[in-house]
Amino acid sequence: MSRTYICIDLKTFYASVECVERGLDPFNTNLVVADSSRGKGTICLAVTPKMKMLGVKNRCRIFEIPANIKYIIAMPRMKKYIEYSANIYSIYLRYFSEQDIHVYSIDEAFIDITEYLNLYKLTPIELAKKIIKDIYDTYGISSAAGIGTNMYLAKIALDITAKHLPSNIGFLDEEKYKKELWHHKPLSDFWQIGKGIEKRLNKMGIFDMYDIAHSDYKKIYKEFGINAEYLIDHSWGRENCTIKDIKAYKPQSTSISNSQVLFEDYSFIKARTVLKEMVELGSLRLVEKGLMTNTVGIYIGYSKDIIKATGGTKLINNYTNVYSELLKAALYIYDVTTNKQVPIRRIGINFSKVIEKEDVQLSLFENQEKIDKERKLELTICDIKNKIGKNIIIRGIDLQKEATAILRNKLIGGHNR
Repeated sequence: MSRTYICIDLKTFYASVECVERGLDPFNTNLVVADSSRGKGTICLAVTPKMKMLGVKNRCRIFEIPANIKYIIAMPRMKKYIEYSANIYSIYLRYFSEQDIHVYSIDEAFIDITEYLNLYKLTPIELAKKIIKDIYDTYGISSAAGIGTNMYLAKIALDITAKHLPSNIGFLDEEKYKKELWHHKPLSDFWQIGKGIEKRLNKMGIFDMYDIAHSDYKKIYKEFGINAEYLIDHSWGRENCTIKDIKAYKPQSTSISNSQVLFEDYSFIKARTVLKEMVELGSLRLVEKGLMTNTVGIYIGYSKDIIKATGGTKLINNYTNVYSELLKAALYIYDVTTNKQVPIRRIGINFSKVIEKEDVQLSLFENQEKIDKERKLELTICDIKNKIGKNIIIRGIDLQKEATAILRNKLIGGHNR
């Protein structure tokens, strides 16, 4: 059975929320969302449509905005944006079952509307207009929509087609896609094709979707491996994945990771303190979710990319989520692989091969009583932090000058609440 999907995008979402909160029209207001306290090099998370009309690009840096443009700088408020996103999701629930909605990001969602067209006696475009109007009337946020006979076409209809139409609603089926977009350039306009993939395709003499569809598939597989499959399918406008498939998907293995860009250059010793904090955060997440890992990995990026990033992984003899055991592995990797002379700017930590705690077999060679005591303490810490606040309990290292945990606990997604 042929299906119909809508992909809805909340336009310039962060900037629109800030305008609504100020009683301003984002189409007539110069506003950027950025943390100016981080300097002129900070990235603007969003700019209003009015700024875009003046040639200012989204995700630009503050110093790149022409000096002759006067504008408002809004401090990012992630808690507020999440609140708006959740409220708008509740609008979707007025019309559709949760099982037919896939939230793709804070400002985008896919909806399978196949079974609802007869229910509401509306065409796909009429239903999209109704939802868009409801969002605007309720929260003052403008949105756009792509409609397609599969999820890929709905996304492309949103990203490429809708922006050129007064209604902000685009529609594509496979035939319309081939007719209108087979020769569209650049390739990086298409979902899941970044600049790097585009360059690799260009080197192969491929410059549009028509070229991919009519190329020697063996060469594409040789260059991209298994990823060639979605490139070829998408070149024909095909996509077999459904929202039902996404809901049913369970990854074979999971991991828990955390990374941060430091606010300034850190020495080897100072960055070691931050790494300890990050291991604790990861450990608490594992304990809270009832998970364990036997593989710890770290990533260290250096200031101004003076040298290549370093790091590695270490296999632990037993599955664990205990802070002291995870810390020992992380510090071992750090001390062995990290350059001690070059300033550090980025730190990442990853716990992979994660499994459920119940699946772990007890070892005769461990002090189980000691491990259970530490784990019980960490569970208690999790409960208290969740009920009262992340900074209600801190370690001594969190009070050191170079520590970042207390500050980052006040942020959401690396930005102010």
